[in-house]
Amino acid sequence: MKQINPRVDIAFKKIFGVEENKDLLISLINSIVGAEDQVAEVTLLNPYNLQSFKTDKLSILDIKAKSETGKLFNIEIQITDESDYDKRALYYWGKLYTDQLKVSEEYSTLSKAIGIHILNFTSIPDVENYHNIFHIVEKNSGLQYFKDLELHTIELTKFSNNSSEKLDELLTKIKRTLDIWLAFLTRNDLINREHIPDELDNPLLKKALHVLDVMSFGELELQAYEERLKWLRVEANTLKKYEAKAREEGREEGREEGKEEGEQIGILKTARIMRFKGLSVAVIAECTGLSESEIEKLS
Repeated sequence: MKQINPRVDIAFKKIFGVEENKDLLISLINSIVGAEDQVAEVTLLNPYNLQSFKTDKLSILDIKAKSETGKLFNIEIQITDESDYDKRALYYWGKLYTDQLKVSEEYSTLSKAIGIHILNFTSIPDVENYHNIFHIVEKNSGLQYFKDLELHTIELTKFSNNSSEKLDELLTKIKRTLDIWLAFLTRNDLINREHIPDELDNPLLKKALHVLDVMSFGELELQAYEERLKWLRVEANTLKKYEAKAREEGREEGREEGKEEGEQIGILKTARIMRFKGLSVAVIAECTGLSESEIEKLS
């Protein structure tokens, strides 16, 4: 079996969603959230469990964690684009928030809930930033009154989407800890943990690379992993075909526009010659299809 892809949700949860690797999860969370939400310790609410493969069919492989201050985190890596993903993200945030409240408990017991969605596709095409943070704010003033809602989207394809990218190109993108984790998720194949460049010199990255190297799957895990990996390949091929089709349509549209523009220029030249030879505006309009006002403007 080739090196495991950490973007596949099964592998992602086996790396970040187990007790012995909580330090990796804490580093990942702290690289994403703001200063007020940094965590020193987390409790895994749904740790990676082999038995779950038999019951839930791995429909959702997210990681739920609770900080020492009671804040809740839901971290999910999503392999393929889905329609209405924004609604799904909000729905799972809602469950994370409302499930805190037990019978007879006060609303004051509710803690902030933070959704972190790491996406293996472009979800927000109109924005260049790969990391976007969403709150509920007042429309005119920007006041953030409902402070318990926070959603993060991290689009991996905006960080690295070039399979021929070299290590030195990757290193130019490393500005902060989150970039180190995205380099691990997208281009771990370029990183040799025995010769880590200065830009990636992080002990937790070295541990994650080691975990990835020694990771093994049981029969049920391997079957599920391979099925997820197929989705990645299908998605990549679909994207390539879409981009190729878009480029071809663009070229075809350009050819058509050029053809139409050339024809229009030819008509205007003909109209100028006809007018120079003294033909009436009405006759020129009938022959060329131009309006009389357009012909009047010709010198």
